[in-house]
Amino acid sequence: MAEAIRRMALAGASGGSAGARLSIAPAAARCSLRADAEAVEALSNALGVQLPQKPKTSATANGISALWLGPDEWLLIGPEGTDFVGLAARSGTVHSAVDISHRNIGILVTGPNAAIAINSGCPQDLTPSVFPVGACSRTVFGKMEIVLYRSGEEEYRVECWRSFADYCYGLLQEGAHDADL
Repeated sequence: MAEAIRRMALAGASGGSAGARLSIAPAAARCSLRADAEAVEALSNALGVQLPQKPKTSATANGISALWLGPDEWLLIGPEGTDFVGLAARSGTVHSAVDISHRNIGILVTGPNAAIAINSGCPQDLTPSVFPVGACSRTVFGKMEIVLYRSGEEEYRVECWRSFADYCYGLLQEGAHDADL
């Protein structure tokens, strides 16, 4: 029997506009991590990145980004093949670590009009004083839930479920073109 080959969502897609460029983030490992406050330090040590404790914050170390999504919830993003579940297990704490690497896809939005393109479908205030570099949040874009991460002055990462990838990319594409008008 032939082996099934999974096609990467949005494979080869790139576009946007002069002021808001779109590209697909490289394949990555992702983990949904849940834990009580007592487990944070041990988990941080095991994962090699300090889990942020404040709303809308993130931390990056050793190629791993930890995005705060709630008082006991983080999205971990790292190089493809990172075994977050195994790393978290070494903490010796009570927690939940679920590999969601194939559930999500990352879309990078960069350029001077990146925030405008995102705001075409997202109500999140992206002004630098409210959403500075390193900020992240679970929010809505169009009719879907996303995780939005500001990774640079003019750089954002939109994490959406694979099943919404075409819709998300298309809406971002429209927003990017409108942002340059």
